[in-house]
Amino acid sequence: MMRKSLSRQIFLYFFIVILFSLSTVGVFFYIKSSEAIDEQVEKYMTTVITNAARQTDNQLQIFERISNTILLQDSVKRFMDMDPSDSYEHYRFTNLIRKDVFQKILIQYPTQTHMMYILGFHGRAIFDQNQSFSAMSIDPSGRLRELTEKTPENGEIVILKTSLLEKDRDNVITVARKIRGMNSYEVKGVLAVEFNEDQLSSLWNGVDLGEQGFFFILDREGEVVYAPEHVDMDAITSTDLPDRIIAKGDHRFIEPVLGDKTMIISRQSEYSGWSLVIMMPLDELRAPISGIRSTTIIVGFVTLIIALILAYRFGKSIVNPIRNLKNGMRQTEKGNWTHITDVKPREDEIGGLIHSYNLMVSRLSDMIEQVYDTELHNQKTQLELQDIQLERQRAEFQALQLQINPHFLYNTLETINCYAIVQDSDEISDMVEAMAFMLRYSIQTNLEEITIANELNHVRHYMMILKHRIGRDFEIEVATPPELLLEKMVRLSLQPIVENIFQHAFPEGIEVWHYIRIDTRIEQDNLLVIVEDNGAGIADHKLLKLRKRLEENRLVDDDDGMHVRRKGGIGIVNVHRRIQMVYGEEYGITVYSSPDQGTKIIMTMPRMERVRDQESRLKQLQT
Repeated sequence: MMRKSLSRQIFLYFFIVILFSLSTVGVFFYIKSSEAIDEQVEKYMTTVITNAARQTDNQLQIFERISNTILLQDSVKRFMDMDPSDSYEHYRFTNLIRKDVFQKILIQYPTQTHMMYILGFHGRAIFDQNQSFSAMSIDPSGRLRELTEKTPENGEIVILKTSLLEKDRDNVITVARKIRGMNSYEVKGVLAVEFNEDQLSSLWNGVDLGEQGFFFILDREGEVVYAPEHVDMDAITSTDLPDRIIAKGDHRFIEPVLGDKTMIISRQSEYSGWSLVIMMPLDELRAPISGIRSTTIIVGFVTLIIALILAYRFGKSIVNPIRNLKNGMRQTEKGNWTHITDVKPREDEIGGLIHSYNLMVSRLSDMIEQVYDTELHNQKTQLELQDIQLERQRAEFQALQLQINPHFLYNTLETINCYAIVQDSDEISDMVEAMAFMLRYSIQTNLEEITIANELNHVRHYMMILKHRIGRDFEIEVATPPELLLEKMVRLSLQPIVENIFQHAFPEGIEVWHYIRIDTRIEQDNLLVIVEDNGAGIADHKLLKLRKRLEENRLVDDDDGMHVRRKGGIGIVNVHRRIQMVYGEEYGITVYSSPDQGTKIIMTMPRMERVRDQESRLKQLQT
């Protein structure tokens, strides 16, 4: 089968490496440049909007001081307490307030002030003298209701983008507040001063945000206080964007506005509650890096072309002599042990490779027969070693099964003898029958597996005998699902674990709250038999030692071995080793325990279906 040309592969690899390197550098440079420009522009926009907010607040504070000046006048407070039916008093206060209050403010702030008026709850009103309309020609009750609803009761100012006259609505900003009379703290009316918006517009018109960027202001209600004339604010206010700007306060985010992705920076004045907003399209924001991107692409393309030309020449210088070597190897595949003689001598690594090939060919024919003989001999030796190992495992398994400590049997016979001497009871018959079953079950020493049901039955007979030894009933909780009772496990693996629990888990005696639970479940195609108790547990250093023996597959010996044999039972390590001999090294026993909190012993074995599949594959390999 024809393979890809080596020169093409070298060419392709050079192309991929160079393209990846250039792309990575370009993308990284583009992203970092964008982030740097975004950060610088954001700082600039933040500075601009912060300065605009500060200057706006300063101007609005001047407006508030003007209202304070009016509010502190005694004539204004007495006007709020006057009898509304007394027309003369109304005429007198009108002239007095116009002359002593309104006239002074108009002289001091001629360009800022547009209109001043006081609206009383008693139905009387006073307007400054510079208005072209007559006080009798206007019904201020609607304006009074509007300002009463929007001004706080504590007398603080509220800044509104509304006017007494509809024609002035877009040209003025109203500062309003509730006022009290001279005789009580009860609110008697509303003071409103309308200022020309031009005083604030002059501050905002100087904000330079490029060709497409713009600046606008929203009040607390989401109404537009200021916006450039060329911006379609109706399209913006028709969405939920103003509400989100007001709700988020000081914030920066990016989203589509008027069809373009736009960076939005907002600052909310704590003094006026207005939201000052700057919008800058991302296309204009990132325009400076477009030239850098184009230059990077051009330089990268030229570099790629030059590198590919060099890669092609380099590949040809390597591939041509290798092709000659490949032709010689084809002759060797056919059994023609010929040397490569038509290749131009080279002094580099490829020349050394050809020399080594010729030397290999000269020796290969002499060594082939020796290799065949050695391989046959090794295979025969390996088969013999496998047979020996299998026999050793069988012998070890049978020896392990026969390591049943007779101490338990002696105690049982002694108990039976005592019952026979002391009383004539059916209990002796039950014990003898249970003992006979256990003996018959225990002397079977082959590698045959047994069902979980048989193992549980073996434990049941053991408990029948143990009941008479401990002098009380003790029921083991079995949580094995019925569908798992016919699953296979190693013979004599469950009863030794239970016996070990009775010997070590309850050193102070068995109490009513003690329990032993046998659970069976399937996890990840493995059969788990779990034996759990709430006894004394295992000390940490002993648990560590036990786990080490289980990991090393080392049976207890020396002093530890004598201790286990004195206590009775085959032992946890013995059962662990027998499980591994039947199913493999990946299976066995795992022990979890904590002092005074009990012990959990988990026997892990493969399911019956997996064992059958393994045996089938083993027979196929043997045949």
